[in-house]
Amino acid sequence: MSQAFLSRLTETLAQIEADGLTKRERLISSPQGGHITVQGREVLNLCANNYLGLADHPDLIAAAREEMDRRGFGMASVRFICGTQDIHRELETALARFLGTDDSILFAACFDANGGLFEPLLGEEDAVISDALNHASIIDGIRLCKARRYRYANSDMGDLEAQLKKARAEGARTVMIATDGVFSMDGYLAKLAEIRALADRYDAVVMVDDCHATGFMGPQGRGTPAHAGVQADILTGTLGKALGGAIGGYIAGPQPVIDLLRQRARPYLFSNSLPPAIVAAGLAALKLVEAGDDLRAQLFENARYWRAGLEALGFDLLPGEHPIIPVMLGEARLAQEMAARLFEEGVYVSGFFFPVVPHGKARIRTQMNAALTRADLDMALAAFKSAGSACGVIR
Repeated sequence: MSQAFLSRLTETLAQIEADGLTKRERLISSPQGGHITVQGREVLNLCANNYLGLADHPDLIAAAREEMDRRGFGMASVRFICGTQDIHRELETALARFLGTDDSILFAACFDANGGLFEPLLGEEDAVISDALNHASIIDGIRLCKARRYRYANSDMGDLEAQLKKARAEGARTVMIATDGVFSMDGYLAKLAEIRALADRYDAVVMVDDCHATGFMGPQGRGTPAHAGVQADILTGTLGKALGGAIGGYIAGPQPVIDLLRQRARPYLFSNSLPPAIVAAGLAALKLVEAGDDLRAQLFENARYWRAGLEALGFDLLPGEHPIIPVMLGEARLAQEMAARLFEEGVYVSGFFFPVVPHGKARIRTQMNAALTRADLDMALAAFKSAGSACGVIR
């Protein structure tokens, strides 16, 4: 190995550490849940994407165990060779029905779904217009295609319309608007009703990444388009958050879109199929979600109570209605210090800082969970009060 190469990497890592930007992982020795065991201690977990508390649900565990006994551990193949079982199609059909689309197609993760979406559908004659705060997977997926690229300021409908006019004036054959349904660092919802209206005016396709919404936003948890009362043309999403928290992504949309992706989407063609246990648990999760109005009600009641409690303590919060509730701190070192103090108080959170968020916008992103009780939230508010005072964030 080239020593010059290794030295350069070591210098980069040293600079990351010096800037206070090193991300550290703590080892969890329990199932994922509202309470987890870390370093031999039980702590309250406020930073998982486990919105409905299904990650350790006994129905999902039983479904996965039973399917592994029936169908084995892994598929050892991609889908088109010998990696498709009937349950893969069952889950794709169930997702499409749940989301109100013609069909869906499974991927290893939504990062792969977004990575495989744009290149088969858009060519040099086309254009894609992306929200400035879109997830990294959307950005990377767009980079892989040959379409002309435009960007609009986050949820700025005037800027979006200007980019639509520009793309049309420059002769784009197909124009696709790409947006997160929920911008995960901030908890902001995309203005999908306005985006849909502009798309219809300029004959554009609307693509929405709904990872942080499927299962709990909108009627029966059908996502941000349902919440906004509109239909997206193409939806991407995940089984790795509210739908059980394991792994697996999907694209849902019109039949010709899904059919072409089966022929051309590289992450689909060249990645192993999802294991049978994951597929079975996904089907079980969908059943729980469809009957989960009580879980959704508890999730949003927790979010309201938590936001009000933090505001009463004097923390700087971003506005919103989503269960993502970021506590804004500004500097990376402060976010890490606050997270460390909260851990000592028995609350597990993570500091978010550059490059995950812009310089000077460091935060602790708290996330609500339907499994949390009022006693849990009161305990966490007391911990935030203590840690925030010790760090000089609140008085």
